[in-house]
Amino acid sequence: MGVGIAVGLSGFAFGVTAAGAGISLAQTCALSLFVFTGASQFALVSALAAGGGPLTAAAGAFFLGFRNAFYGLRLSRLLGLRGGARLAAAHWVIDETSAVALAQRGQHAVRLGFTVTGATLFVLWNLTTLLGALGAEALGDTNAWGLDVAGPAAFLALLAPMLRGGVERATAGLAVVLGLGLLPVLPAGVPVLVAALAAPLVLLVHSRALPGKWAERDAKSAGRAGKRTAKEESR
Repeated sequence: MGVGIAVGLSGFAFGVTAAGAGISLAQTCALSLFVFTGASQFALVSALAAGGGPLTAAAGAFFLGFRNAFYGLRLSRLLGLRGGARLAAAHWVIDETSAVALAQRGQHAVRLGFTVTGATLFVLWNLTTLLGALGAEALGDTNAWGLDVAGPAAFLALLAPMLRGGVERATAGLAVVLGLGLLPVLPAGVPVLVAALAAPLVLLVHSRALPGKWAERDAKSAGRAGKRTAKEESR
């Protein structure tokens, strides 16, 4: 619930941003209700506000939201849902629900974390979107409120404890380098997709290094066994 509340407040910033871009109240609320992935929503309205065409803005938002498909591949097995429940859960597959669910142990805890986070965030995000759009003029500059950093800050706080081993840290580091390095030269949303390549690249390097590590371990084990045999024979 804490994650849902912290990130859900960012809906204020989205509502204000959408209203400032000339999007109607109904369109703004429909985006939060049916799209429900904050980064893509911000990308869409920001592109429209900058004078971009609807198709270009939608394409950028689509590419940015495509990362949720990777989350879905992982969560599909962990949640173990079927039928209508599986279809409904797909709408809540976003950064925050995925991070909370993946941090749990056991299917019951995974489902509970995913559901509570998704429900809290969905309700609050849509409510604050409405309030932000209605009170856009009264709120003024949302950057002064710092609402735009609530979502990324909460996600990083969830991600940090999961970087326990060298493989996870290397993957995160490479993803950061790819994402930030390509941000100035690629269209919006594409650097995020390229950054996802960090996982298979690191796993490929790690898998090639494993045979050498296992050979070294076997040699050490054989050496220890030889020493024990020599001691037994000397006795």
